[in-house]
Amino acid sequence: MRKMICRLMGMCFLAVSLAAAVSLAAVGQSGETMKQDTMKQGDQMKQDNMKTDNMSKKAVSVSGKVSDDGKMFVSDKDNKTWTVSNPEASKGHEGHHLTVKAQIDAAKNEIHITSVKMAEGEMKDSMKNDSMKKDEMQH
Repeated sequence: MRKMICRLMGMCFLAVSLAAAVSLAAVGQSGETMKQDTMKQGDQMKQDNMKTDNMSKKAVSVSGKVSDDGKMFVSDKDNKTWTVSNPEASKGHEGHHLTVKAQIDAAKNEIHITSVKMAEGEMKDSMKNDSMKKDEMQH
């Protein structure tokens, strides 16, 4: 009886050891796949970080003039020309001097306008024109 219990325990130990070895081999293969997937994700994150590094995360204020078609913006500070990624944001202000809040992507030479404000000189000129039109209407 004692021999039979020892053999039975030995067989159980052997079966558990064999099962553990097989599962470790499977984990090793899937672990390699997971490592490759992780490396791919890491590369993708680096590329995404590079994109966001090139584009300012914070909106900056820039003064300048919007082109007549609204697709270009020329900075007053350094006469740098930027392509406007969202020309609908400056719609109605084509050809005017503006102060815009925007995110700038230096790598693409692109500006994404988040808000628009008429420049001081433009506002005064606009108000003069409006008052002149009212005076003409009254006479």
